[in-house]
Amino acid sequence: MLSWDNFILNMVAAVYHQAICFTANKGARDFLVTSSSGSLKMKPVFRKERCSLRQYVNCVKYPSESSLCAIKPIFSSLSSTNDSRRTALFPAAESYLILIRHGESMWNEKNLFTGCVDVPLTSKGVEEAIEAGKRIRHLPIDVVYISALIRSQMTAMLALTEHHCKKVPIIVHDETEQAKVWSQIYSEGTEMQSVPVIKAWQLNERMYGELQGFNKLETAERCGQEQVYKWRRSYDARPPNGESLEMCLRRAVTYFKEQIEPQLSSGKNVMVVAHANSLRSILMYLDKLTAEEVIHLELSTGVPMLYIYRENQFIRRGSPLASMENGVYAYTENLATYKQNLLDEVLDEVSL
Repeated sequence: MLSWDNFILNMVAAVYHQAICFTANKGARDFLVTSSSGSLKMKPVFRKERCSLRQYVNCVKYPSESSLCAIKPIFSSLSSTNDSRRTALFPAAESYLILIRHGESMWNEKNLFTGCVDVPLTSKGVEEAIEAGKRIRHLPIDVVYISALIRSQMTAMLALTEHHCKKVPIIVHDETEQAKVWSQIYSEGTEMQSVPVIKAWQLNERMYGELQGFNKLETAERCGQEQVYKWRRSYDARPPNGESLEMCLRRAVTYFKEQIEPQLSSGKNVMVVAHANSLRSILMYLDKLTAEEVIHLELSTGVPMLYIYRENQFIRRGSPLASMENGVYAYTENLATYKQNLLDEVLDEVSL
């Protein structure tokens, strides 16, 4: 279990990761903040031109193009703060989970059953991905999960180009030992400027079997609207040689519990870019939806959904319903303001 001092350091590290930046080429750039052995350490992403954090930062210029900046262990003074003040200043540790359905694909545009067919985005889908990135640009992101399908991968990469930290998303290749070696990053500075992107087939769209490639309206005319609706929206009905939502849920939620949730538990902030049915499955788990509720859940393409993970609980901060998109977007802006206010409180407390 973390000591109180380390708990404080972890919380402040998360805030500083969001709020402190170096100025380079007239633009704000992040640097990595970590806590270790009672102190915070930061490594800038770009060459330092100017550093300012009141009088609390000690900067050391190195002759190379990199520099190291370490915050002095000033937070020990907070140990004398009374318990109620600590609770107000540092609420329970929390992580952020961002869920995004990929932007419009070329088969979405044509109203075809897509399933696991690997179809890219349309120009509208590209715009949706970029817009999604703008909406979440101030949310901290430590690791990204994508499916094995190109529309998920395109959406994630395009969204991350808008993120304020300007780190480079790099797909992790660990399929074989040779793949690990060949894709290894040997520069520590370059690795600090990247965000790992983990590809998982378990997050793929539901496999629609023999419906894949057929037009949805024409299929309804041929097979009957009631039958097609049952294939698409029931919980346990399978299209011919395809997956039911229940089967999709089994693989997607199992992967989420085994791989993604531990990242959140460790304090990492996670973004997942997946598909309508794999995300429905995950939302059923997060929001404890019934089988009847989940089949009526509609997810818009390219709309971010934010969850707070705190004390092994998921708290929804933005509706997955299209009619509530503004609520999702407004919260992301409010969160940036909240984190800046928290930073100001920390610095005011330290200066007392």
